[in-house]
Amino acid sequence: MKLLLDTHLLLWAAGQPNRLSAAALRLIDNSANELFFSAASIWEVAIKRGLGRTDFQADPRLLRRGLLDNGYSELPILSDHVVAIDSLPPIHKDPFDRLLVAQVTVEGISLLTSDSVVAKYPGPVSLV
Repeated sequence: MKLLLDTHLLLWAAGQPNRLSAAALRLIDNSANELFFSAASIWEVAIKRGLGRTDFQADPRLLRRGLLDNGYSELPILSDHVVAIDSLPPIHKDPFDRLLVAQVTVEGISLLTSDSVVAKYPGPVSLV
């Protein structure tokens, strides 16, 4: 299964795996799953780190390199993804989360999230 991890799950997988739920760990550790991270997540970390957010203190360069080195594939942001945001219901206001939902909708892969609000989107979004 192809899985896109949301930004918090990526940060936890990279630096605080004890924060991941048992369900998230099982999915991430299952070698049959293909793991993805979005360029939007790296962008989000860079923006929010620059704003001084304490939950986004990872260096975006090191995070990206570490994810690639650990077998994750990068999902770039395409105009198809951006256009798909327009058809999403107004469930969540965070533009980064909305972009992740649009990406999985367009790409036909699943989004894993720890955010119960994001998990309300219809389609391939799972709360873990």
